[in-house]
Amino acid sequence: MPHYGHDEEQSYTVDYRLSDADRNIHSAWDNSLEPALTVEDGDVVRFECRDAVDRQVDVETTAEDVMDVSFDPVHPLTGPVYVEDAEPGDVLEVELLDLQHKGWGYNLYFPGDMGLGLLPEEFDEPGIHIWDLEGDVGTFVNGIEVPLDPFPGVIGNAPAEAGEHDTLPPRSVGGNMDVKHMTAGSTVYLPVEVEGALFSTGDCHAAQGDGEVCVTGVEAPMFVTARFRVRKDLDIEQPELATSGPFTPTGVDEPMYATTGIDSDLMEATRKATRHMITHLSEHRGLTRGEAYLLCSAAMDLKISEVVDAPNWTVTAYIPESIFPDGEEA
Repeated sequence: MPHYGHDEEQSYTVDYRLSDADRNIHSAWDNSLEPALTVEDGDVVRFECRDAVDRQVDVETTAEDVMDVSFDPVHPLTGPVYVEDAEPGDVLEVELLDLQHKGWGYNLYFPGDMGLGLLPEEFDEPGIHIWDLEGDVGTFVNGIEVPLDPFPGVIGNAPAEAGEHDTLPPRSVGGNMDVKHMTAGSTVYLPVEVEGALFSTGDCHAAQGDGEVCVTGVEAPMFVTARFRVRKDLDIEQPELATSGPFTPTGVDEPMYATTGIDSDLMEATRKATRHMITHLSEHRGLTRGEAYLLCSAAMDLKISEVVDAPNWTVTAYIPESIFPDGEEA
């Protein structure tokens, strides 16, 4: 099997492998689910994860086909894993050792009337790009190449509340956080609310811009390898992480082009910064507005630049120049 992603194979041994067979997949948080696997403190598990919409998209999917993609269910998660000695009030330490994609991915946006994404009112028709993922690079249109730094979009434990819970919103125990810095080499700390933690993961992204603005990153079926430890010496209310990034697409400071959004509402400032970046990419980089929206969701960084100068706040959107074939500022 080809390997793509971070690798510390010599520093660990995989103790268990959890495939993406139906028996290991669930699409809701529910603390009554039977564990797919029981492990001990220090064990390493390799998860096989399906894509976010559970195989409804493949390399032949077109924009017209996106109309038929259902969100019921969404986020097929691999798990849950019961970790021995994990009790409510503890913290589950999840060391992300390795992530491997399978050579392809996609990002898409849905018809505007579905109300999904940051700017649904601007895109009446759906759009999609199928990415060729080769090693650490994903290929977009017009010779644009985006560096890949895979991470699990959903990573979390089962909540204490009984019953089934939607996977779309993130929770205090983790879940659909979409933190793109939870890459291999990072350690994620998750509050434990139920006996055994009941950990699950999925919704993997080969790359993603801050905000996942069109509602998808570069979605990809993937393998996630993680080591589990039970931390009784920690007390946290919501997930935390230790990470080395990368905090720019290439992992080093590099030339960027930025647009700002200024508004009295942070969400509206975010929309404005993104809208201005889409305009820049369509006017100066030869992309359609739909292609620009997809690229922003895969490669744009968002920063809250200012929240102290009332009544307006500033959000800044950044695109790295290095992803374009000429590598030069527009």
